[in-house]
Amino acid sequence: MARVTLDSIDKIYRSRRGNVHAVKDFSLSISDGEFVSLLGPSGCGKSSTLRMIVGLESVTSGEIRFDDTVVNDMEPQERNVAMAFETYALYPNFTIEENLGFPLEVRGVSKEDRKREVRRIAGLLQIEDVLDQKPGALSGGQQQRVSLGRALIREPAAFILDEVMSHLDAHLKFQMMIELRRIHESLGRTMLFVTHDQMEALALSDRVAVMHEGRLQQFGTRDDLYHAPSNVFVAGFIGEPPTNFFEVQPEDAAGEMTLVTRDGATRFQPSAERMTKIRGRGADSYIVGIRPQNLTRVADGLEKSITAKVLINEYSGERSILTLTSGDAQLQAVTASSDGAGRDEDVELFYHPDDVLVFDAETEDLLV
Repeated sequence: MARVTLDSIDKIYRSRRGNVHAVKDFSLSISDGEFVSLLGPSGCGKSSTLRMIVGLESVTSGEIRFDDTVVNDMEPQERNVAMAFETYALYPNFTIEENLGFPLEVRGVSKEDRKREVRRIAGLLQIEDVLDQKPGALSGGQQQRVSLGRALIREPAAFILDEVMSHLDAHLKFQMMIELRRIHESLGRTMLFVTHDQMEALALSDRVAVMHEGRLQQFGTRDDLYHAPSNVFVAGFIGEPPTNFFEVQPEDAAGEMTLVTRDGATRFQPSAERMTKIRGRGADSYIVGIRPQNLTRVADGLEKSITAKVLINEYSGERSILTLTSGDAQLQAVTASSDGAGRDEDVELFYHPDDVLVFDAETEDLLV
């Protein structure tokens, strides 16, 4: 096992057409035995980052350390990092037992020891009954488990999973998430999980690193990302349906401040703490964010509310998602599945002031 540290990492791809700065001043510390997800949209730099950790890409500047050892100039095989990819990359003419045991065979491990280790990993992944079969006879979920097993059997210092569930259907993906979490808890290995899917990252990880345009936006627990997103990008990327945003300006009347949309149709009152920050900042405009889950049709002791007109009531079984308009703004709210609000109906949506996120209009950073 290992502590993995990235210190001010940059990656620049150079070509005749110009340079591409794929990773910019990226610093991150993954604790020994921690499960961390690297999350972001396509093109954000997460694949370049993992390839530098493994040694498949050189580092333009900065340091990568495993524990206290700088690994920048080490070859991939010297780093003892195992990878599993979205493509299973299994040998089609080998049995599953042979696929699992191949990394040990390359290292010169005896046949008897290989067999024992293969059985141990197969038991961990619950694939003992397919060891004599070939990959083509297995389901997608079973093939992915074999791919994971082939990486696990090496007993790496760190274990990297690159979009390993992108080809699985919803049911298999749910099963695989349970398997991955169980494997991590059983082995206690350092794991870095690379994905564009926020639900995978939030469900599996001890902490999540969110990337955008080559930069680290926030590194924290799922609660940090959901309840205290560092900026507008994180607030919009984390959560489903995505956060509602409004351009607002402060309005102070009779000692009480509200944040009002430019058309005057919608008013929000944030927490006292954020009001103090707003007064201290003294800016003319801000961005308000509020999650659809934090807008409710049921008052239940909540005193603050906004009024909006229903465009769509999307029933999804366990809940309904309302798409609404308030003045020039469009927003969404998550309500009970029994909500029968119809098109063009005016509804009152209640919220708690603590759930009103306020961001600086220029930097788009959260006011905390």
